[in-house]
Amino acid sequence: MTPLAELLVADAKPGRVHWIGLRPGRLQDMQDMADVEIAEAGLVGDHGRANKRAVTLFQAEHLSVLESFVGRPVAPAELRRNILVEGLNLSAFRGAELQLGGARLEITGPCAPCSRMSQALGPGGYNALRGHGGWCARVVSPGFVCIGDAVSRNASV
Repeated sequence: MTPLAELLVADAKPGRVHWIGLRPGRLQDMQDMADVEIAEAGLVGDHGRANKRAVTLFQAEHLSVLESFVGRPVAPAELRRNILVEGLNLSAFRGAELQLGGARLEITGPCAPCSRMSQALGPGGYNALRGHGGWCARVVSPGFVCIGDAVSRNASV
């Protein structure tokens, strides 16, 4: 039998960055980006928060869940998260470090939906995102991230 400690760090495969978005200012529309620099305080040019919520991530596989809850297609920009990742379970990284392209992040906890989600997604949008709102992260090591970059557990942790 495999020890639990080994199971907790075994990922089937690396994921990848599927989409990147910036919020240039409070309440402004998201801007789609092909690449971005992640500094200590978060994405350069983003109106975000430093420290534990410097970068927000969302799992692409959860888009279909949200779409089933709200009854229509959901674009990543509507969720107001910075980076859409596909191919690995972000829940398994809580408290762990993640390598995204040239940057290293620590997943600090869930990213709760805000009241704007009912405006963006329609009635029930806030509740649809509960438990599916993505993850907050702090920057461990700044770097550049591009769409298509690999996302994996940081092997040096």
